[in-house]
Amino acid sequence: MSRNARINTLLLLLVAALAVIPLVFGLGDHKEEPFAGADGEAETAITELHPDYEPWFSPLYEPPSGEIESALFALQAALGAGVLAYYFGLRRGRRQGEARTRELIAADAGAGAAGTGADADSAGAEDTGAGAGTGAAGPGAGVRTGPGDGRD
Repeated sequence: MSRNARINTLLLLLVAALAVIPLVFGLGDHKEEPFAGADGEAETAITELHPDYEPWFSPLYEPPSGEIESALFALQAALGAGVLAYYFGLRRGRRQGEARTRELIAADAGAGAAGTGADADSAGAEDTGAGAGTGAAGPGAGVRTGPGDGRD
């Protein structure tokens, strides 16, 4: 198994343990809503400390049930994860594309340096320069010099 596969397996086991351990050990059994969010916990703590407290703002949309609220939260998390995955995938693809381009340019430059000498049309026929060079657009790309370049 490769190093990345071992790391991914370990991370999956860790996530599964984080989900299962609170259920197995009964964490939160003493509470009315054992796995309520931080907002609910904060509201409870504030009302216990200051019973006459009134919130400054009210929600723009109050879902009709807790299940719908949880579904909307899950949808929000999924959309955020999708945006992050797209961004990181795009960055990785660009980086890989740039690396391939650099490799091709280096390979073409090496082939161009090794390919000096007689060409197939070195008998003195005029050449337009099409298809000649290293394949990279740069100084001297498509320009031939030497015997058979049509300038005799």
